[in-house]
Amino acid sequence: MAYVISDECVSCGSCEPECPVNAISQGENKYEIDAEKCTDCGACATVCPVECISPSS
Repeated sequence: MAYVISDECVSCGSCEPECPVNAISQGENKYEIDAEKCTDCGACATVCPVECISPSS
């Protein structure tokens, strides 16, 4: 189960450098997490200032 970034993302970029497997990249309107690369560590969620990153359901 990968983490996902909701539409509340403000594109601050805080999450991208925290990802140990480089699964996060800037999308067209927000940052996105590549589900194939995500190892479900949650490092990105802990630094998100708007709490828009969560485990996918």
